[in-house]
Amino acid sequence: MVGIDEVWARIGRHAGQPFTTITELEFTYRAPGAYLRVTRDGREVNRSLSCTNFARALASMPAERPSDIKDRQGSAYTWAILMDGRIRGGDW
Repeated sequence: MVGIDEVWARIGRHAGQPFTTITELEFTYRAPGAYLRVTRDGREVNRSLSCTNFARALASMPAERPSDIKDRQGSAYTWAILMDGRIRGGDW
């Protein structure tokens, strides 16, 4: 399996692009450092999602739904990002 450094680089390359949760809510994110800031409906969500959060969730990929990683912060956003084809790259 690909490591978090490569996955985090992919996540960074797609910052600002639209992603969709399992319930079809569209969002974007920015990656100003070792964390993400999610924006939905033109407002930034009051939560940072760390690279460490994604590294821990990565161990559970592929996951069928966000509830499979409910122990991770922002599981709906984390799942949507990690399960997106641009981030998966066919690796899981």
